[in-house]
Amino acid sequence: MSTAPLREIETWSPEIVSEQRQDGTWIISRGDPLGDYPDRVTDRLVYWAEKAPDRAWMAERDSAGGWRKISFSEALKAVRSISQMLLNHGLSAERPLLILSHNSIEHALMALGAQHVGIPSAAVSTAYSLISEDCAKLRDIAAQLTPGMIFAQDGPAYQRAIDMVFDSDVPAVVVTEPIDGRECLDFHDVLETGPTSAVDEAHRKVVPDTVAKFLFTSGTTGSPKAVITTHRMLCSNLEMVTDCYAFMREGGEPPVVVDWAPWSHVASGNKIFNLMIYNGGTFYIDHGKPSPAGMKETIRNLREVSPSWYFNVPAGYEMLVNAMEKDDTLRESFFKRLQMLMYAAAAMGQHTWDRLTEMAVQTTGHRIFLGTGLGATETAPFALMCMEEQEIAGNVGIPSQGLTLKLVPHGDRLEARIKGPSVTPGYWRNEEMTKEAFDEEGYYKLGDALRFAVPGDPSKGFYFDGRITENFKLRTGTWVGVGALRAKLVDEFKGYVRDVVLVGENRDELGAILIPFYPKLRELIGDADGLNELQVLGHETVRAKMEELLDGHVKQSTGSATRVMRAIFLAEELSFDAGEITDKGSINQRAVVRNRDELAESLYNNHDRRVFLARKLREAA
Repeated sequence: MSTAPLREIETWSPEIVSEQRQDGTWIISRGDPLGDYPDRVTDRLVYWAEKAPDRAWMAERDSAGGWRKISFSEALKAVRSISQMLLNHGLSAERPLLILSHNSIEHALMALGAQHVGIPSAAVSTAYSLISEDCAKLRDIAAQLTPGMIFAQDGPAYQRAIDMVFDSDVPAVVVTEPIDGRECLDFHDVLETGPTSAVDEAHRKVVPDTVAKFLFTSGTTGSPKAVITTHRMLCSNLEMVTDCYAFMREGGEPPVVVDWAPWSHVASGNKIFNLMIYNGGTFYIDHGKPSPAGMKETIRNLREVSPSWYFNVPAGYEMLVNAMEKDDTLRESFFKRLQMLMYAAAAMGQHTWDRLTEMAVQTTGHRIFLGTGLGATETAPFALMCMEEQEIAGNVGIPSQGLTLKLVPHGDRLEARIKGPSVTPGYWRNEEMTKEAFDEEGYYKLGDALRFAVPGDPSKGFYFDGRITENFKLRTGTWVGVGALRAKLVDEFKGYVRDVVLVGENRDELGAILIPFYPKLRELIGDADGLNELQVLGHETVRAKMEELLDGHVKQSTGSATRVMRAIFLAEELSFDAGEITDKGSINQRAVVRNRDELAESLYNNHDRRVFLARKLREAA
C-alpha cells in the first residue's frame, strides 16, 4: 500500500454485536441504532426546495452540448403538477406508472410526481423494449403490474414495444413526438397542470408502508420479479447510507455525482438517485456507459464535472484509468474534489485497484478511499459496506445500522440472510415466491455466501463467497467455489478479460469461458485499428499472452477445484434475451453455461485453435 496519507473523510463509527448459535449460525448486527428518517421519500425534496431553492438538483446535457439544470424548487413545482395529472387519471398501486426511458430529468420528475402522492412508479430496463426482439419480459412485467399510464421519453423509439404489449386504452406521456393510436399527453403540457389541494391531501396520506415503486430483478433466470419497494425501505436505507457516508450530511460541501447506471436498477435508481435528494446534492446524468463507445461520453463529462463521490463497475474503472493515463485534464478533474470511490456488480482486478490508488496519489498527494459492499434489489439495496481501508479488493464489509445479518451454515460455506426496515415485504401479487424468499425467522435469503475476512471476527468484514446455486462438483466429487475463483481469474488475467464463466461440472478439470475486454487486447497488439474483433481474438500476440497468463495461474493453483486448465474466448455478444447479461453489465454464470454448452464442449477438444491450453503444466500436475 502507498505510504501517502489517506484523504480524511467523515464516515460511520460502527459498533458490531454478534453471537454464534450452537448450530453454527451467526447473528451479526449493530449496537449503534439507526437514526430518524422521514416517512416519505419526497419529504426531503420539500425540505431542500425550502432550504436551498436555487441549488441545482439535477443536470443533463442539452442538444447544444451544455448542461441543462433544474433546481430543487423548480423540481418540486414540476413534481406537484405531475402529481395532479396522475391523480386526474386515476392512477394507484393497482394501476401504477410504468416508465420506459433512459435516465433523464423528465424521467426523474415523473417518478417523483407519482411517489409524492402514493402512486408507485416502475422504471423498466430500456433493453426490454429497445433490444429485445419479442419484448417477452416487458409483456410479463405489464401483466404483473397492470399499469394505468406509460411515460416514454422518446415516443417513436418505444412505439414498437408499446404497441406489442399494451392495449390502446393505456395513455402515455411523451417528451418528444407522440405515440400514434392512443391518448398521448405532452410532458411540457403536463407541467402546466395546476396542482390543487388534492395533491397535498394525497401526500399526507402516504405512510411508510405505502408502495413507492416496483423494481424488477434482472430476469436472468426467468421472468423479472416485481420487488415491492416502500417509502420505509427507501427512507431507512438512505439514513443507513448517510450514516456510512457521513461526509455528505448537511453542513459540509453538498455532494456531487456523475452517474451513468440505469434507474431501472436498484444501485442508481434507489441509492444514488435518492441520496442526492436526501442530502441536497447535485446529480449529473451521464449518458455514457462502461463500453468502448459509451466511455467516450463518460470521459467527456468527467473532464467537465468533478464528482465528490463516484461509482462504476470494474470494467468502467479499467477504461477510465486507461484514459486518465493519457489525459492529464481528465485525471485532474476526476480527482479534484473526490472523497470516495465505490465499485460493484463484478470483481475488481487488483491491477485496477492499484492503478486507481497510484493515480490518486500522483494527482492529489493522498489516497482516495475505494470500497465495495453487498446488497440486493430486495434490500433497497444498501446492506453491507466496507469502510475500513483495504490493501486488496473484495471485502464487502459489515451490516448497516438497523440491519441484522444472519449467516447460516450451508455445506462448508455460510449463506447470508438479512432482516431490517429496508428489506422488501415481498413480490407484487406473488405470495408463493414471497414465502420462499424468507426463512422461518423472517430473514430475506440473499442467495449469496460470505466468508469471514478474519476468521471469527465479524468486525473485519466479509468476502463474497459466490452464489449458493452456482457451485458445482468435478468428477472427483470436489466442490468448485465459483464466485471466489471467478474473481481470482479476472485479477490474474490482468484486465484482458472483463469477466469469466467457469465450466467443468462432472469433468476431471476446470475450463473457463473468457469475456474479452477489447480495448486492452487492442493495446496489447499495438497496431490493431484495422482488425475486427474476431481478428483481435485470433491474433498470435493475444494467444501467446493468454497462454502465458493461464500458465501463471496453473503454477499458483493448489488443487483441481482452483486450477483452470483450459480457456476459450466468447467471440459473440452475450445475449440479453437469454438472460446472460443485464444492461448494467452483470453476467449470469448459470445462464451462460446453460446457453453455451457447445462452446463449453469445445473447450475439451484439444484440436480447437481457440482453446488456450497449459499442456506441459497439466501433465506435470
